[in-house]
Amino acid sequence: MSDVKGKEITMPQLAESLVQATIGKWLKQPGESFEAYEPICEVITDKVVAELPATEAGVMEQIIAQEGETVAVGAVICRVRREAAAVPADAGQANKPAAAQGSGQAPASSGQDMSGRYSPAVQRLAFEHGVDLTRLKGSGLGGRITRKDVLAAVESGASASAGGAGAGAQTPRQAEQPAQPGTAASAAPSNPLPDAAQVPVRHSGLHLADSPRIPTIEVEEAGRGETFIDVTPIRHTIASRMRQSVSEIPHAWTTIEVDVTNLVLLRNKVKDEFMRKEGFNLTYLAFVLKAVVNAIKDYPIMNSVWAVDKIIVKRDINLSLAVGTEDSVLTPVIKQADQKNIAGLAREIDELARKTREGRLRPDDMQGGTFTVNNTGSFGSILSYPIINYPQAAILTFESIVKKPVVINDMIAVRSMANMCLSLDHRILDGVICGRFLQRVKENLEGYTLDTKVY
Repeated sequence: MSDVKGKEITMPQLAESLVQATIGKWLKQPGESFEAYEPICEVITDKVVAELPATEAGVMEQIIAQEGETVAVGAVICRVRREAAAVPADAGQANKPAAAQGSGQAPASSGQDMSGRYSPAVQRLAFEHGVDLTRLKGSGLGGRITRKDVLAAVESGASASAGGAGAGAQTPRQAEQPAQPGTAASAAPSNPLPDAAQVPVRHSGLHLADSPRIPTIEVEEAGRGETFIDVTPIRHTIASRMRQSVSEIPHAWTTIEVDVTNLVLLRNKVKDEFMRKEGFNLTYLAFVLKAVVNAIKDYPIMNSVWAVDKIIVKRDINLSLAVGTEDSVLTPVIKQADQKNIAGLAREIDELARKTREGRLRPDDMQGGTFTVNNTGSFGSILSYPIINYPQAAILTFESIVKKPVVINDMIAVRSMANMCLSLDHRILDGVICGRFLQRVKENLEGYTLDTKVY
């Protein structure tokens, strides 16, 4: 008879401020087996879908938290069992924690021994570099392995030779998929995610695929005009946040027109060399973010939140980017944007846009934003009224650049013009301060010259 050991799986704390998360989809059903680090379910938090991997091989025994259910951090979501057949013969070292539990020692969750518990970030990093976590000694609380331990192992060449060779050629999502028996190593990967070679993208701003996915539609009845589209957990989260924003925040808005002719000339001058040097496109948005950051430095009240009896002004300027995918809007965050130059901001934009398109955003990528910028001009908008990204105090849109006849010194000239619209929380901000802020953003954008450095 095989040795069977039951184990409860709890909802992990995927981010520092996370207190609950929603079960999006179970990838393993009762009776199905899984390998170590193989995803067993998808967890949704802050509009991010994160896969929850298993810490060791086993079999799904019981699903407790159902799909769509919101679960508190630390609550039990399922039970699994670890069979002896699923454990390698030379894994005597791995069996010691289980034996210790059977002998009456306190489990790892008691805070004494955390060496066998790995966070999703650590497991994903280990997959990417082919590191065997059972061979590492953790420096964290209770001997828990941290990202620093994994990175140190990678630098010292401690990654498994076979795993390291394979992981270097795979994306993290590909690496998590178990190998299919009989499949040739040279076979084309089954990764369904689009990449730059498969899906053409527009480079006028944050990218959208040209071929949007069609949502699943259920036709009610032949001959009737109604159809039904299931509300996904992500769409439900978006709806809740938007309703909370418009119901709690008294919105006001104002707009301004900016002459970006010099910005267009500057970008046209440096974009080809930037592409050759960096390997990604230099968009107008990077220049806009730099102008916004410098304006927030002059008017820090824009970087605040409402806290009932006080206004909290944030010290770090963390810019949220409203990124539209085919079926949702996500707001990944550029942390400490005030410490980055134009090239650094462009790099962050490209990385976050790519991670959003590929569905690789982590909960940490979505948290900590203090001010939101939306590049609505990337799809041709010339004027929009954005809803504030709760609980922030304001959101700014940068609209499409359009050539217009403009009167300059009583003469008509053709200039590149763009609108910028600011929605504000009227509990915190008033028209005077927001008008001055927008004027400063305008001055910063119109102050770009051909001599402006991007590095």
